[in-house]
Amino acid sequence: MSKDKSAKIPTPQAVRGTQDMLGDFADRFAHVVETFERVRRLYGYKRIEVPVIEPTAVFARSLGETTDVVSKEMYSFEDRGGESITLRPEFTAGIARAYITNGWQQFAPLKVATHGPLFRYERPQKGRYRQFHQLDAEVIGSDSPLADAELLVFADQLLKELGIAEGVTLTLNTLGDAASRDGWRAALVEHFEAHRGDLSEDSLARLDKNPLRILDSKDPKDRPIADSAPDIDAFLTSEAQDFFGAVTAGLDAAGVAWERNARLVRGLDYYRHTAFEFVTDRLGAQGTVLGGGRYDGLIENLGGPPTAAVGWAAGIERLAMLLADDATSKLNVIMAVEDDSLVNLGLAANTALRQVGFSSEMIATGSPRKRYDKATKVAADVLVSLTISNGEIVFNTRSANVTPESIRVRGILDSLKK
Repeated sequence: MSKDKSAKIPTPQAVRGTQDMLGDFADRFAHVVETFERVRRLYGYKRIEVPVIEPTAVFARSLGETTDVVSKEMYSFEDRGGESITLRPEFTAGIARAYITNGWQQFAPLKVATHGPLFRYERPQKGRYRQFHQLDAEVIGSDSPLADAELLVFADQLLKELGIAEGVTLTLNTLGDAASRDGWRAALVEHFEAHRGDLSEDSLARLDKNPLRILDSKDPKDRPIADSAPDIDAFLTSEAQDFFGAVTAGLDAAGVAWERNARLVRGLDYYRHTAFEFVTDRLGAQGTVLGGGRYDGLIENLGGPPTAAVGWAAGIERLAMLLADDATSKLNVIMAVEDDSLVNLGLAANTALRQVGFSSEMIATGSPRKRYDKATKVAADVLVSLTISNGEIVFNTRSANVTPESIRVRGILDSLKK
């Protein structure tokens, strides 16, 4: 039976919650990554690469079996060897696993940074995808509050270099040391048990497994109970108070503004001391643009030795959405080749400009009479017309302002005519 040749072959669609990027947003995305790479070098953070796939146990142990990420959102599958494998939903656990299995304790304290794709099966919305991308910075093997302070100064400078610090606030809390946290947890359980009948179903489930998470419940039913719960301050040991004081003193010394948020928590027991978020109201419900904290118990949870550590992560897509319209770099030079006999000279000129660090493009196809008009529509610092006038080759240049860069471009182009 012959096939109907007129039948249209169906085109596979992108997986829901993923995105293809081209043009402006791809440029914004790249600008965030390039800025991060530049700033992390200023702070001495080494680049690290870890696998996209890990044994499922890496994340089950680090994130907790009962969390939504592990129970509902992870992309996990059994490979052909029968091992349970998971696409990474976050960076920290994989970096902690690498620290243990590669014996990187010898390099402690280790300052590392990376970026790349992560995967979570959740409802796509503005700034949130099933394949998303993050920047990540970690300090492993340092129990000094100066590590926390420097990490936060790094984050603050990154946001300023991106031009998005306006309207973004650093909120900070302490979760204390183990003794502080245990005392606070017991007081919270007692408080929430006294209001058990008024809690939402989600909070009732958390009460037995993860009571600290009730504090940041979004359910209106829970808010009065959570808001009246005791703060951690009454349970802080003197050591925990001193640690938090040293972190905030470091931020003050570096000129980084911060606000205390006594309701900022991390539910898992391996989190200690500093917890923080940079928040904004410019992204609707998804207000956190960068967040992290100290996780002194994680590496021990993964079978390693007791190891102090602190880190943060930031969504690249969310940062890109906050960039100003003119934040991405425009071309240094756009060139219109208005005579076909000059195409090779135009190519040579573009090559010469690029070799000394100027970004340059040329328009040398289509009607020669329309090339200049096309070039004027391209965002560039310098507009060049390459043409023949009175039998001579001419580079005409235009720029909004005379700058050292535009003078240098002019000199390079003039040297090509000799």
